[in-house]
Amino acid sequence: MKTAFIGIGGMGHGMAANLQAAGLLTAVYNRTAEKAEAFASEHGVKAVDSPVATVAEAEAIIICVSADEDVLAMVDAITPELTDRHIVIDCSTVASDTAREAARRVGEKGAGFVDAPVSGGTEGAKNGTLSIMAGGDEAVFERAKPVLDAMGKSITHMGEVGTGQATKAVNQILCAGINQAVCEGMRFAAALDLPLDKVVDVVGSGAAGNWFVNHRGKTMVKDIFDPGFKMKHHHKDLGICLHMAELNGGKLPLSAQTREEYEKLIAEGHGDEDISALYRARRDLFDR
Repeated sequence: MKTAFIGIGGMGHGMAANLQAAGLLTAVYNRTAEKAEAFASEHGVKAVDSPVATVAEAEAIIICVSADEDVLAMVDAITPELTDRHIVIDCSTVASDTAREAARRVGEKGAGFVDAPVSGGTEGAKNGTLSIMAGGDEAVFERAKPVLDAMGKSITHMGEVGTGQATKAVNQILCAGINQAVCEGMRFAAALDLPLDKVVDVVGSGAAGNWFVNHRGKTMVKDIFDPGFKMKHHHKDLGICLHMAELNGGKLPLSAQTREEYEKLIAEGHGDEDISALYRARRDLFDR
């Protein structure tokens, strides 16, 4: 299925490259045109100068942008040219109600829609090993699956439109808790003068093992916070989680706490660092 990609950012670059490697990618668009042009030159595809121009180049149009309003803006930009032969696949992280609204707008043109947020960081995007949680009509999902398979290792149809984003919200809540636990635990290990690399290896292979400690533990203790998943993006995602919880009459105290701590770090200039930079906020746990 010919595929176009909107949003060649930290995640989108790797995802689009894997689509090109699978022989599916035909065109890319990015609001910063230089990024799209550089990608197109490197990978031998076409860079287009507007979102709507992607529609003529492909049957599947993937959107991977930063925020709910950006998704709806891209949807509105492409809908004039959509037909029933098109599928819009949104790999952004947005609220479930935003996904349903995007699907409604796309559906008015007869096109299909799948909300397909991803997890796995920039490494997963580059290596094609993302976990993709998808919501949409089952028949539309099956049409979109070869495109999703080119970008991810685990592709799961969760149900109707919006369930992919709901599942991603669960993922982001868990990431907040794991981040908190790993940062606190490693500060504790440092206070005990333990060999930190060995601590990561030992706990990472036992019951406390998780993706985050295995992939971020050894860098965070060296104060290396190169972007894998930018803090400002998780801050945005946790806002979505809190919004969805409120709509369902509930609260997420750990997510709210983590978001507040992110806000302080972002104000200090750390928003473009990986979320493991929460380790910075744990320096005051021990008087040494």
